[in-house]
Amino acid sequence: MTPSQVPTLSYVFAVCRGGGPTASAERPAERLAEGLAELPGLGTGTPVRTLPAGPLTAVVQDVPAAGFGEEALRRRLSDRAELERCARAHHAVITAASALAPTVPLPLATLYLDDRRVQEALDERQTSFLTALDRIAGRAEWGVKVYAPTGPPPAPEAPSTDGPGSGRAYLDRVRTRRQSREQRHTQSLRAAERVDTAVRGLAVAARRLRPHGVEVTGKHRTHVLNAAYLLDLGRERELRAALASLRHDETDIQIELSGPWAPYSFADAGTTP
Repeated sequence: MTPSQVPTLSYVFAVCRGGGPTASAERPAERLAEGLAELPGLGTGTPVRTLPAGPLTAVVQDVPAAGFGEEALRRRLSDRAELERCARAHHAVITAASALAPTVPLPLATLYLDDRRVQEALDERQTSFLTALDRIAGRAEWGVKVYAPTGPPPAPEAPSTDGPGSGRAYLDRVRTRRQSREQRHTQSLRAAERVDTAVRGLAVAARRLRPHGVEVTGKHRTHVLNAAYLLDLGRERELRAALASLRHDETDIQIELSGPWAPYSFADAGTTP
């Protein structure tokens, strides 16, 4: 069997509108295809290419069926190093496409039996893809995370045995520490809401994401806000200025900004501010 006869699947990274970065481009489809052709993609030895589907264009790559079939894919994605490699490759293609055209990212390991199945799937979801592309055109996603420092845990304190009231005093100290922690956490949540309100005022859409657990944040801080915001291009300076002001005012929390990203969080309807 020659390499061209090796059974393949169609891996889809993203969907663009007709391949065009701008309506005024002379040959938008060709520009998009040329901009992606040199990317290694998933490293299968085949080029990343564009696939027209009516008013939409899919960004695809042929991958060997033996390496990306259901069972092989399960093994591949259960390997942490391989999962990270695939995720980075997937993101690199989406980032490159986003630099050329409004791009709806698709989830990692979006696979179809062949190009015809890809085109059928895009045709079925044409309206939702076009709506999403309208929403993200001229915009980028930014991530904002807010953390509440917790500090190291207090050293354990044994109850005193001096006097009949010593046990009660110990319980009072434990209760006071607990109430203090709860009060600080409540204050951090309120501060995070103020951050969210300020950034939503600059955004056209926003999405609250699940906060990370201690395995990601570490033991000495709590993740109290994890949010994505869709902003018009050109508002980065306003965003950074707003967060700088919030960092000055909200001294009990830590604010982190990331982006701009391809609009992963707004590939569907999203939420309005």
